[in-house]
Amino acid sequence: MAASFLPLPLLLLLLLLLLPAQALNQDGLHLLDAKRALTVPAPALADWNPRDATPCNWTGVACHDHDGAVTAISLPRLNLAGSFPAALCRIPGLRSIDLSDNYIGPDLDVARCRALQRLDLSINALVGPLPDALADLPDLIYLNLQSNNFSGPIPESFARFAKLQSLSLVYNLLDGKVPPFLGRVATLRELNLSYNPFAPGPVPPQLGDLSALRVLWLAGCNLVGTIPPSLGRLTNLTDLDLSTNALTGPIPPEITGLTSAVQIELYNNSLTGPIPTGFGNLQDLRGIDFAMNRLHGAIPEDLFHAPRLETLHLYANALTGPVPESVAKAPSLLELRLFANSLNGTLPADLGRNTPLVCLDISDNAISGEIPPGICDRGELEELLMLDNRLSGRIPDALGRCRRLRRVRLSNNRLAGDVPDAVWGLPHMSLLELNDNHLTGQISPVIAGAANLSKLVLSNNRLTGAIPSEIGSVSKLYELSAGGNMLSGPLPSSLGGLAELGRLVLRNNSLSGQLLRGIESWKKLSELNLADNGFTGSIPPELGDLPVLNYLDLSGNELSGEVPVQLENLKLNQFNVSNNQLRGPLPPQYATEAYRSSFLGNPELCGEIAGLCGGDPQSKKNYHPGFAWMMRSIFIFAAAILVAGVAWFYWRYRTFNRSKLRADRSKWTLTSFHKLSFSEYEILDCLDEDNVIGSGASGKVYKAVLSNGEVVAVKKLWSVAAVENGGGEGSAADDSFEAEVRTLGKIRHKNIVKLWCCCAHKECKLLVYEYMPNGSLGDVLHSSKAGLLDWGTRYKIALDAAEGLSYLHHDCVPAIVHRDVKSNNILLDAELSARVADFGVAKVVEAKSMSVIAGSCGYIAPEYAYTLRVNEKSDTYSFGVVLLELVTGKPPVDPEFGEKDLVKWVCSTLEQKGVEHVLDSRLDMSCFKEEMVRVLNIGLQCASSLPINRPAMRRVVKMLQEVRGEGRPRVDKDGKLSPYYCEDASDQGSSV
Repeated sequence: MAASFLPLPLLLLLLLLLLPAQALNQDGLHLLDAKRALTVPAPALADWNPRDATPCNWTGVACHDHDGAVTAISLPRLNLAGSFPAALCRIPGLRSIDLSDNYIGPDLDVARCRALQRLDLSINALVGPLPDALADLPDLIYLNLQSNNFSGPIPESFARFAKLQSLSLVYNLLDGKVPPFLGRVATLRELNLSYNPFAPGPVPPQLGDLSALRVLWLAGCNLVGTIPPSLGRLTNLTDLDLSTNALTGPIPPEITGLTSAVQIELYNNSLTGPIPTGFGNLQDLRGIDFAMNRLHGAIPEDLFHAPRLETLHLYANALTGPVPESVAKAPSLLELRLFANSLNGTLPADLGRNTPLVCLDISDNAISGEIPPGICDRGELEELLMLDNRLSGRIPDALGRCRRLRRVRLSNNRLAGDVPDAVWGLPHMSLLELNDNHLTGQISPVIAGAANLSKLVLSNNRLTGAIPSEIGSVSKLYELSAGGNMLSGPLPSSLGGLAELGRLVLRNNSLSGQLLRGIESWKKLSELNLADNGFTGSIPPELGDLPVLNYLDLSGNELSGEVPVQLENLKLNQFNVSNNQLRGPLPPQYATEAYRSSFLGNPELCGEIAGLCGGDPQSKKNYHPGFAWMMRSIFIFAAAILVAGVAWFYWRYRTFNRSKLRADRSKWTLTSFHKLSFSEYEILDCLDEDNVIGSGASGKVYKAVLSNGEVVAVKKLWSVAAVENGGGEGSAADDSFEAEVRTLGKIRHKNIVKLWCCCAHKECKLLVYEYMPNGSLGDVLHSSKAGLLDWGTRYKIALDAAEGLSYLHHDCVPAIVHRDVKSNNILLDAELSARVADFGVAKVVEAKSMSVIAGSCGYIAPEYAYTLRVNEKSDTYSFGVVLLELVTGKPPVDPEFGEKDLVKWVCSTLEQKGVEHVLDSRLDMSCFKEEMVRVLNIGLQCASSLPINRPAMRRVVKMLQEVRGEGRPRVDKDGKLSPYYCEDASDQGSSV
């Protein structure tokens, strides 16, 4: 048979098909090695395909246009984990690496990345000292290592950087002093060392040698001493931030020589002396913040000559004299905050006519005269805050043309006359506070146009007439406080339709008629105070259906009929219907001695309270001593059985639990967030019931003494997923837990308890924290050990905890809400420094509701109970309660308070007895009373019932730091605090 052959063309085609595809180039192979060295969650880097010829189209990879060589890697926010991949340093042309906002760590080795120009490893998990080898990278221009956990001093090798232009080490744990040798890195343009726990030390004068420097940020670096005049030589500097330190002495006049300056921030120090002249010559200057110091003297006239000046913050100093006339001619000024000084005189008559003011805050001064009539002529004004001055005259009619106004606070002045009609109806107004003046006239029906009004405070004026029915159109109204006026007539029925209403305070007026029915919309009403009016008729039973009402005062009226039994549905902290014409039996819940003062002045009321109808003798006839003896015997027998059962269950549980944890050790997985010196097995061996040091709703806490002598705290959480899903793995709940713990593992702050690692099993989770030897603040403060906590220590604890929460709210991305802030979750180390702990219910902030209420009794914000929505302001409320605990020494709830919580008890005691009856008598009030009063005030601001009025935690930190500066607590001649502290002081715009 003849041999058969394939045609030559067909044979060539077959050979081509059988040849392997073009191989990935060498740079691509190195990238795949780097990927294999990391933990990469799906679907990240799914397009890194080894079958590609080059990696130039892969996610995060950039190549040179000419030869296709890899030049840059940018993989931020992909949840990559593991040590820095050394394979990247084998890519010869790699110039830029960005692995920011991942979980890279704990080690960093970039010594072989010789071509590197830019390195960004910010927001990762790097630990240990800063590597010396970084300074040996010959072409490095940009280095960003902020928000890691580097410790130790900045190495001296950093003086060797040859080309470095930008260095950022913000939010690490660096110690030592800010080093002078950085002044030798002549190429530096940006130096940012902010928020590291450096040892106390001066601003190095050598930094004035960095002639190319444009940005110098040393905020929160524990700097002491004076500002060196040499900084004035930095003529290229645009941004100077030395805020939040302990700098003293005057502002050197040389600082006015920063001819390129755009922003100068020196706030929150202890600077003294006058503000030097010369800043008005800085042509590019847009922002000055010298707030919260001890500056004195007059505000320089030339300060407002700077042509581009937009913001000026000088609040919380000791400045005197008038506001300079030149402010009225500042062409670019948007924000002027001068509150909490000792300024006097009158405001410039033409203020606002030539200046595009958006915010003006001159509160808490001694300024007199009238409000300038053209304050809003430019039409930009949004905030007008002038409370606590000596202003007189009328509210300008022109204010009604300020269509952008959102917040107006003119309380505690001497203003008189009618409020202009148009002011009542400004469409964007959310806060109108006019209390404690001499205002007359009526609440105008024009108020119907105030579509965004949330808080209307008119108390203690001379307002007359009826409350207009148009008030019902203000659908966002949360608070209406108009006590201490001469309002008359009935309550308009439209008031009952306000679904957002939380506080209605109309006490001490001349209102009449019957109390409103049809109030089903008041689902958010927590306070109703109609005392000292002329209301008649009966108490509406519908009040008992209001779900969050906890303050009810109807005293001093002419109400009749019985006390409705429906009021037993309420959980009232304050209840007063005294001095009416009520009659009949009391509801059983209120027929106790604890409510005696709630019913005085109603002679026809009957109940078990002695003196009210003498009690009910029939109940005494039914008493039989034999029956009581039998009941006692049954109780004792049942108790004995219960004790025996509990003891048996405890023995069985302990035996089962210990064997269960130690079984199947191979199934435990460990996720570390720091370099560890122990294994998960060593942790398991310590989980004995004899080592339990605490327990809570989310688990038990054990003290674990390891073989190397180190002590850690282990929190054991039984997996919800295991219970709900029959122990199945991979449930959504477990995935959520892992994601949550990974987020919390990134937290690095000196005032937050360090999470070392997480050990996971399908039915159990272990969180391993640093051990805090002095336990919790709550345990110490409310026990016999409270003597350890003098005022200085308590103040430091408050500041430490505030800084920790501020970090969670403002510096974590996304922000984290703790959701269970309380004194028992603030732990104390050996030096009694505080750390925020227990993130068992913490949540990354998402705009959604929670399915259950998280938190502890006495600490939960009022709005949380009915909205289940969480945000940072929920934590702020809880922290306010902690501050009140520190000042009063009392727990958040206590039988001493009756039905009140600590917040309500403090406010009522301040009003009735004065501040001395609130402050902890164990503290030295002869030396620290003023500081204690100021912290008390901050706590009350934080615990405002209206979330919008609670200061952000960043602001709380500033206010606490200000406490040890100069300032005057608002205490009257009788030693009492104004009620202003107990709600109306809650404002972020003004210091109080």
